[in-house]
Amino acid sequence: MLARPGPSKIRPDHLDRQAFIYIRQSTLFQVRENTASTARQYDLHQRARDLGWSPERITVIDQDQGHSGASTVGRDGFQQLIADVGMGHAGAVFSLEVSRLARSCSDWYRLLEICALTETLVIDEEGIYDPGLYNDRLLLGFKGTMSEAELHWLRSRLQGGKIEKAEHGELRFRPPAGLVLDPLGRVVLDPDEEVQQAVRLVFSLFAQHSSALAVVQAFHAQHLRFPTRRWGKRHDGDLVWGPLTHSRVLMVLHNPAYAGTYVYGRTQTRILRRAGATPGGKIWPHAVARADWPIVIHDAHPGYVSWEQFLRNQQQLDDNRTFRPEERRGAVREGGALLQGIVLCGVCGRRMRVRYLDDGHTPSYECNEQHVRHGGPTCQAIRGDGVDTAVATALLDALQPAQLAMSLATLDDLAAQAAQIERQWHLRVERAQYEADLARRRFLAVDPENRLVGRTLEREWNARLSEVASLEREYAALPRLSPPLVSPEERQRILGLAQDVPAVWHAPSTTQEERKQLLRYLVKDVTLTKGPTTIDVALRWQTEACTTLAIPRPLRSCDKRRTDPAAIERIRDLAPLYTDAQIANILNQEGYRPGSGGCFTENRVQGLRWSYRMPKHAATQAQAPDAPRADGRYTARAAAELLNVDVSTIADWCQTGKLTAIQDGPHRPRWITLTPEVIAMLGKPERQRKIRHPST
Repeated sequence: MLARPGPSKIRPDHLDRQAFIYIRQSTLFQVRENTASTARQYDLHQRARDLGWSPERITVIDQDQGHSGASTVGRDGFQQLIADVGMGHAGAVFSLEVSRLARSCSDWYRLLEICALTETLVIDEEGIYDPGLYNDRLLLGFKGTMSEAELHWLRSRLQGGKIEKAEHGELRFRPPAGLVLDPLGRVVLDPDEEVQQAVRLVFSLFAQHSSALAVVQAFHAQHLRFPTRRWGKRHDGDLVWGPLTHSRVLMVLHNPAYAGTYVYGRTQTRILRRAGATPGGKIWPHAVARADWPIVIHDAHPGYVSWEQFLRNQQQLDDNRTFRPEERRGAVREGGALLQGIVLCGVCGRRMRVRYLDDGHTPSYECNEQHVRHGGPTCQAIRGDGVDTAVATALLDALQPAQLAMSLATLDDLAAQAAQIERQWHLRVERAQYEADLARRRFLAVDPENRLVGRTLEREWNARLSEVASLEREYAALPRLSPPLVSPEERQRILGLAQDVPAVWHAPSTTQEERKQLLRYLVKDVTLTKGPTTIDVALRWQTEACTTLAIPRPLRSCDKRRTDPAAIERIRDLAPLYTDAQIANILNQEGYRPGSGGCFTENRVQGLRWSYRMPKHAATQAQAPDAPRADGRYTARAAAELLNVDVSTIADWCQTGKLTAIQDGPHRPRWITLTPEVIAMLGKPERQRKIRHPST
């Protein structure tokens, strides 16, 4: 052992100040396990007393236990030491070695600078140093540099060893549920059949529904559970069953271990030091892109799916994301819009949004990204029911050659999935029965006279039997997913019905989500462009082939209520020959209908004839317009003929009081009183009409 130098550098003024003993371990594991190192650090108290410090002038700083010396963040004890040294309260700083004080050269040199200014000694297990002396300071600087380099070398050796083992697939991690380590340390499938079936069912349901949330809903509907293998000293390997959550499904689908692939470097940990951040500034690990995974070993161990299926699942999950909707289709929703998520604008290329009209069922595809984000104009808005019908027709036409194969595959998939769920329930009941049998054997093995133990085991046996009965009742109450096919003839009949894809597509039992999912299997996206009279539809199939359609634009509301021009021409031909009532009867017999619906009436024919300036029937023109009724009052039209004005002028004069009129009720005809004086005062020499249709 090296001889310790004498206390020649210790002066009386050093002994009059405090001696600070700094104690630190890097991790809580070291605090718990490396007790000898901690004891050696506490022994520095006796070293300070031997050098001349009295017990009341010795301060032990040990609140930094379990903190790394790579930074001062979070080390309250070290910061307190720096403050006391800077204020001149310290005569010496004791530490077992330099690495206990700091593993960073910047922190170490800052401490040496302050010690030199305040004439504070630095004492370790090997000697006494005065930072004010050049040689001592040079030696302390070397020690600080070597301490920081030692930390770097230790980290590099450990990291190099991890990477070396990872390159050979020998660096083991905690396996996910469904995978375990055998006695030789190899990754194998969980020997529990119920665990295996639960994991396989997750991948099967996702392949069918293409949605992680749909998998959770399917598990919940069938009252199924998902396993978790505990890890740790006391509970290592214990199996716990619980409800399946959305986050758990995503963890399973994103984990390449289920594809039998060993991956190292899926996550990276970054350390940020910001004001107000947590001590150390350590944040959660962030995921690394799949293309940047450093080590990938395929077929390293058994898996539940193939690597190709894993990649398809990742692509489907990425498409389901709502972040940046212009780049992703999103998951299938329950709305009535068939092209939700896959329709693109033919003008700007953005993904169009879905809005429903006032009825809540008719979709409208709108490209309003510029309007929503920047207040600009809406690019285009297209009513979607006609577009959906045209796309569905094109899809069904494309499915005709493959209907039989698709029907067989669909029936087999449904049968396999139903059998998988049935198998999961049988395994669950079998596990409960095993636990009940185990409780029975424990009860029978106990001494019958030992009732203190027998009563407890009997209650446990009864509880297990109750659990078995409860599971059997719950399983019996669940609806059967698929009835058994009793004969090959029945199977052929079902296949014959399944071949008619259009009938299945339009069946009320087929949900809109199922139609959308089938469409997405074949169609990649649909581009819409609104023209003057048509809507151009471009279907891009998954094979990158393109089909173009042109459908007429839907009529505007005013166009829908406009009477057919053929009916107008027919009225024009009949007007000189028949009265309005006769024309209405002829039009109804010939099958014409007014634009507002219903049948033609005398008033409707009269309104159309007046709007299109058609002549009256000769008998109507021959009637005397100025014939009053018995009490001498005239109709509004007769008054207009006598005064040579328009009928609307008569209505205005009645409202302003220029003419005296009576009505039998609201909206009833007016009967107007005309005297020679009124006719002389209001009559016009020539007929005046208001211009209702000004020429443009």
